[in-house]
Amino acid sequence: MKTTRDSGPGADRLKLKSTVLAWALLLAAPGAQALDLIDAWRAALTHDPTYAAAQAAHDVGATLNRQADALWRPTLALQAGTGIATLDNATRGAHFSAPGFGSSNNAAFDTSIRSGVGSYAGVELRQPLYDRERDAQSQQLRIGAQQAEQTWSDAQAELILRTAERYFDVALAYEQLRLIERQLDAVTRAQTEAQDRFKLGDKPITDVHEATARADGLRAQQWATQAQLELRQVALADLTGLPQADTVGLALPSHLPSSADIGELADWLERIAERAPAVQAAQLRLQNVQQEARKTELTLSPTIELVARAGHEHITGSFSNNASNRQTQGMIGVQLSLPLDIGGGRKARHNEAVAKVTQAQAELDRARQEATRQARAAWLGMSVGKSQVTALAAAVQASEARLDATRTGREVGDRTTLDLLNAENDAAAAQLALAQARVQVQLDGLRLAKLAGVLNEPRLQRLNDALKAGEAHP
Repeated sequence: MKTTRDSGPGADRLKLKSTVLAWALLLAAPGAQALDLIDAWRAALTHDPTYAAAQAAHDVGATLNRQADALWRPTLALQAGTGIATLDNATRGAHFSAPGFGSSNNAAFDTSIRSGVGSYAGVELRQPLYDRERDAQSQQLRIGAQQAEQTWSDAQAELILRTAERYFDVALAYEQLRLIERQLDAVTRAQTEAQDRFKLGDKPITDVHEATARADGLRAQQWATQAQLELRQVALADLTGLPQADTVGLALPSHLPSSADIGELADWLERIAERAPAVQAAQLRLQNVQQEARKTELTLSPTIELVARAGHEHITGSFSNNASNRQTQGMIGVQLSLPLDIGGGRKARHNEAVAKVTQAQAELDRARQEATRQARAAWLGMSVGKSQVTALAAAVQASEARLDATRTGREVGDRTTLDLLNAENDAAAAQLALAQARVQVQLDGLRLAKLAGVLNEPRLQRLNDALKAGEAHP
């Protein structure tokens, strides 16, 4: 049986040992440069397409305030045209005087041009003075600028969170691989010892089978973890544009946030009720549809403009009619326009806008509820997670003590090989659970900060500094 197990998969085992050695050297290489969390975030700023789209939208939004200002500035139009024209002009009761003809107070003048050529040139200046719809449109443009700014700010916070999540995903995969390799090394030693002692008749064959089965299971876990690590490396590289080799030796948090960092739930909820990105976005959408309803709120919506215009018109007859007419006009004054809604379209648009206001208000309420729910989950994740980490740290110490005792007991014959293998597995599982719990507490802290609108680069820098110093306080 021993010969069958050793001679069949011998080549695969040699390859596996070479791979394990390569991973161990990679993880332990003193010259390997660990990727910095801040460097990863800054690389993501210039590489992530989602953030690039948000940046472009922010640049578009920056023009909306200028468009809003332009709505209330004067407009100047130059006008010119030519074409076939006709003219019928009748003047009665005019005063006429000319040398040699005397004067008359009841003169009549008639001018008629058929199939003539007309031309016109003029300039018109308009300055809005009062226009309810124009004012609402201006407010909508300014709201659009705020939406672009808020979306961009939220995209920055979201990118910080995604960077941290992918960073710690890779770090945890490395830690899991390290623990599996440590287990595999211990199990391999136990397997060799069991085989040697079985030859001497000191141990039953079941010890060999148990050690071999556990080693094969760990090798399967190792391959799966290596594949998972590679996928997580690719995800981080896609986000940052940095080579996968830069992800060697990523830092994991080793300490818990303080009580002051966690704070009181009521304080977080009060802040998040107004400052959560989703809430702010819903508030801006509500303001936008309110302005849309304001456009058609009044049945009659007059507009008042200051108008100044000047123009010259010339019509010349053709063929048998050689008459011509020239006019030069100028005017400056105030113009009142009063559109009449005779088709009911204005009222229909207003009803639509009012319904949208009701919808937007409901969406705002829903956004507040969802933000509050997420805040409770993140805060509980931090506060409960802190207690969980404390318990897991104690479990790690207990499992290590149990492992040492089991090793000693196996040496003197009080514990079996299976007991030792189980103790090795429990110790590794406790360490991995502790690392995962510490990461989860830090991520919950970042999520809570994002909901409160305070997740920014300085906050990430504090976490990064703590990671470098071996203690993580968000």
